[in-house]
Amino acid sequence: MDVADERGTTERVLTLLGLLQQRQVWTGPDLAERLGVTPRTVRRDVERLRTLGYRVHASQGVGGGYQLGPGQDLPPLLLDDEEAIVTAVSLLIGAGGAVAGAGDAALRALTKLNQVLPARLRHEVRALSGSVESFDGGRTPVDPDVLMTLARACRDEVETSFDYPSGNTVRTRRVEPYRLVTSDRRWYLLAYDLDRDDWRTFRVDRMTDAAARTWHFRPRAAPDAATYVQEGVASRVYPHQARFLIHAAADVVRAQIPAAAAVIRPRDNEHCELLSGAANLDAVLTRVLFLGHTFEVLDPPELATRCHELAQRLRTAGATIAPTPDVADS
Repeated sequence: MDVADERGTTERVLTLLGLLQQRQVWTGPDLAERLGVTPRTVRRDVERLRTLGYRVHASQGVGGGYQLGPGQDLPPLLLDDEEAIVTAVSLLIGAGGAVAGAGDAALRALTKLNQVLPARLRHEVRALSGSVESFDGGRTPVDPDVLMTLARACRDEVETSFDYPSGNTVRTRRVEPYRLVTSDRRWYLLAYDLDRDDWRTFRVDRMTDAAARTWHFRPRAAPDAATYVQEGVASRVYPHQARFLIHAAADVVRAQIPAAAAVIRPRDNEHCELLSGAANLDAVLTRVLFLGHTFEVLDPPELATRCHELAQRLRTAGATIAPTPDVADS
């Protein structure tokens, strides 16, 4: 078989696979007519698909024909332009969704699809994804090209550069990207900052001109990505941090406060630690107070003194108001 014949056979087999994915059952004559070949050639092409790992079932009689069945391994799927666009948009919007683990899986799938997506379809994906909003606010939008660049760089372990705001200026950062992490609102990148010689967390929505370099790096011993990013978002980015012992189970407290506002660490079945930060310690104290649980200040020491000051202020405020008599006493 010469190169032209081999190319023709490959294209025909791929077309056959696409047809089998479109309909539950095809008769041999129908497939032969659609492919412009004889039923014997259809049978040979079906065998080629079986060799590649696709389970193609054949049945005789009325209602019989060829049917593509599930296999032990997941073979490649063929998507037409419309199917590829819809799949990419769905993955882009759904990445990091409410289902545990779905965000990472969606991003990996989107990275693979984006790598082979023709340029003409990428523009369609960008246009459609930009037209979708969520009534509950959703996640802060990010540039899909930036997201894909970072995902591939994490996978391929190559240095990456991007422009990032720092104060009133925008500076180029050079990093070894490690993991993309999602919260309920944003995408973050955990990376080793080569200029600062330390681990850093970056918000993806603030990045511009992200580019993967050709220089491969050997991965360093890294902190747990999700924990590191959460601690940074909830505490380290603020000028003041505080730690409390909460007299309630960790699961109960986690359900009361967003992950971006505090880190909850279980102590035992009835106690947990809460780590949080804010522009001032009063804000952190108020956040914990309104959880409604008994708590103790663990750190910093001056916050315990502040608790006494505020408690005295509240007692004084309450003393100026005459208590309301009970209805039964009137």
